[in-house]
Amino acid sequence: MTGVLRLAVSPRGEHSISRRMAARTMAELRSRLPDCRVVLRDLAADPLPHIGAGFAAAIAAPGQEALPPHAAALALSEELICELEAAAIVVIDTPVHNYGIPSVLKAWFDHVVRIHRGFRSTPAGKVGRLADRPVLVIAGSGGYFSREPARQPDFFVPHVTALFATLGIHNVTFVRLEGVSRGDSAVTAALAQGEAAVADWICSVAGQAAGRG
Repeated sequence: MTGVLRLAVSPRGEHSISRRMAARTMAELRSRLPDCRVVLRDLAADPLPHIGAGFAAAIAAPGQEALPPHAAALALSEELICELEAAAIVVIDTPVHNYGIPSVLKAWFDHVVRIHRGFRSTPAGKVGRLADRPVLVIAGSGGYFSREPARQPDFFVPHVTALFATLGIHNVTFVRLEGVSRGDSAVTAALAQGEAAVADWICSVAGQAAGRG
């Protein structure tokens, strides 16, 4: 059975273009992998708390994570990391907020990118402790970031890429749904381009999953 973790981020519900594309993606994945088990984390409907003083104290005490009160402070982080570890495939649908990651998605990363658990620190730099796996990031944005007329910085793709790489996950594919605030024709063009990219990604990951099976 193939585990799939989906992180849904947009607060716009059925009006979200990234959620619409992710729904199509998940339907196609299920048709290709009928025995897949999907875990959904809707970070807009059920936002994660930001990490606090207890979390900070726990990660500053390596080797004592299982002791109270550290274990309690890290319980949610451990749950989220275990969900990620159990997933052979990850699908994230999210908007781009102010050139970067929405705060609810950043909170997820802050719980998961955890020293001594998600990665270890070495003299040569951070080394991920998780196995690599395919990740699809569907990102909707009102403006343009990756092509003309791109007149604004893109901190989203570099940041997400670096965070996953810190965990040891490098097989990350980005599908950008850009310019969706520019009218119906722009939305239609973005969806067509996104669907083509998603179709290629699904063929690749479904074939890999079938091969492992």
